Amino acid sequence: MAASNTPKAKTERLMNLTMCLLSTRRALPKQRIRRMVEAYQQVETDEAFDRMFERDKDELRGLGIPLVTEDIGGGFDDEVGYRIDQRDYALPDIAFDPDELAVIGLASRTWAHATMAAPAATAWRKVAAGDDSTEEAFVGLEPRLGGAEPAFDALKDAVLGGRSVTFGYTKAGEASGATRRVDPWTLTSWRGRWYLVGHDLDRDAPRIFRLSRTSAEVTDAGPAAHPPPGDLDAQAMIADLGDSGAPVATALLRVRSEAGHALRRRATGVTALDDQWDQLTLEHGSIHQLADEVVSHGADVVVEEPPALREAVVTRLRAVLEAAS
Repeated sequence: MAASNTPKAKTERLMNLTMCLLSTRRALPKQRIRRMVEAYQQVETDEAFDRMFERDKDELRGLGIPLVTEDIGGGFDDEVGYRIDQRDYALPDIAFDPDELAVIGLASRTWAHATMAAPAATAWRKVAAGDDSTEEAFVGLEPRLGGAEPAFDALKDAVLGGRSVTFGYTKAGEASGATRRVDPWTLTSWRGRWYLVGHDLDRDAPRIFRLSRTSAEVTDAGPAAHPPPGDLDAQAMIADLGDSGAPVATALLRVRSEAGHALRRRATGVTALDDQWDQLTLEHGSIHQLADEVVSHGADVVVEEPPALREAVVTRLRAVLEAAS
């Protein structure tokens, strides 16, 4: 039976080879490794095994695994053996100073979305175990990164799992949507909106999809056939496309000094009102999405114009109060 060389089989083979070479203090000859690693037992010829083993050695070294080659023949026998030194393989303990821990902690709290909040919190607990002092750095800071579109969870899982998907998508200006078949590459946030970047199977080309235009129903269509390119820059693709929510209206916001940095970066004008407040002129493409962003800043941002944006913010704040009461 020929050995499988799918990405999953290759990863499993490399893992088993690594465990095999870590489990011994003495270098193992190639033929013994072949008997110990199940995937190698399925290789039909010695020549095919030699080629696969050489490729796997290069893969491990390319991953930074310290593969050691030693002469184990003795005398006039030039047989070589292989092992991985556990002392070189183990990573050293990583230490963070209080400021670094504070930054990592804030990063872990940016995810307001339920499916990402738990993994972020778990990772933070492992990093900051035993150091409660970093919590003081969080007082008054509550960063948020959303992802509330109905399709977010399914598309996130597809990206992480390398799965092809189908979903309904309605383009701007169209009344009805169409089914799209996509090998997803990445999800990225750009100017307050979430986008999926991937390979459109029907058009056989990279495409960008705004999640707010994507149906909630996402269907798994099997393993993806088009992996993301190594030089993928999703945000640059969105910016070049010009479909990142072209500004159609202007808002005036009063922003407290040293606050609202994300808003300041997008502002087309900033006027200092006094020592505590600045006025920002901001172009936007959606009142509702800008209202969500304004609310996330709490009392640090006040809407001056337009009235529709101010009302949208007030509506959201009232909903928060009702939920808390």
